[in-house]
Amino acid sequence: MEKQKRTEVRESYSSDEGKFLLKLARDTIAERLGIKIDEKKRKENFAEKSFNDKLFNEKKGVFVTLHLNGSLRGCIGSLEPHETIAQGVINNSINAAFYDPRFSPLSIDEFNRIDIEISILSRPEKLEYLDGKDLVSKLEPGVDGVIISKGRAGATFLPQVWDQLPDAKSFLSQLCIKAGLPADEWKKGDLDVKIYHVQYFNE
Repeated sequence: MEKQKRTEVRESYSSDEGKFLLKLARDTIAERLGIKIDEKKRKENFAEKSFNDKLFNEKKGVFVTLHLNGSLRGCIGSLEPHETIAQGVINNSINAAFYDPRFSPLSIDEFNRIDIEISILSRPEKLEYLDGKDLVSKLEPGVDGVIISKGRAGATFLPQVWDQLPDAKSFLSQLCIKAGLPADEWKKGDLDVKIYHVQYFNE
């Protein structure tokens, strides 16, 4: 099968915009915990909205990931661009901190020790493939975020997960397990697969 044309990865957002979103995420979680926010600093942060207008207008899929001592502490996001980037950061910061079903709600003590990561997603695109071997050959480790689905089962791994699972076969096996499917389900060639790319920022 001819190699599918990929959407180019573009660095669409500046480091200053990334810092703005990270601050927005941290302030959002702090408020939910009842931690007093420095209103002066927050106003200064939002005063910079003039160069961040696109963050309040552009709609993109957004994931917020929390790490504690290097381990995952929460990760929730939206794959499709249903809301603006800023609103996605606000909503998913709360969800990652307090409503990820894999973890208990974040505590104040943990808040002071977490690191926050924000991923801005390209629109997912269907990946055409013939069989498991062809699927493995078409994935780009370290670049592709992958969504799999079959019936009601489905799951995704952000591109950053390749850091822990650099082998495509292991990556797909663990993704199948996450979706509640047998680890070797990807070998059958009947999964619906989509890929996407991200630009991410972390503290």
